[in-house]
Amino acid sequence: MMTDNDEDRDLGRQNCEPCERQTEEMDLTEEDGLFGALSGWSREPESGVRKLVKTYRFSNFVEAIQFANDVKDISEKENHHPSLLIEWGRVTVSWWTHTAGGLRRNDYIMAAKTDLVYAGE
Repeated sequence: MMTDNDEDRDLGRQNCEPCERQTEEMDLTEEDGLFGALSGWSREPESGVRKLVKTYRFSNFVEAIQFANDVKDISEKENHHPSLLIEWGRVTVSWWTHTAGGLRRNDYIMAAKTDLVYAGE
């Protein structure tokens, strides 16, 4: 039986596909399924653009910076980049597809990859 954590790992092991401005929005059922595979993320609108957002907690600023650098590494590998807000003891990560102006499958993949980075995988 696959648990939510297994689904998150599976999604996190997928790779992003090139995305262009014309990339179609996902069917709501598909998007809800992907969102259900994530834990602790929210879908938040900002200036008319929906984003996946999650805050990760750390013991200090150095750990927060190290995590942000690890997210940078996976972002560069997938050529898909988040917004990162680094503060003492926490990092807030926001994913959305800039060229498409909202959420696409790649954002869910990268959110799952971010969770795997946080888990040390």
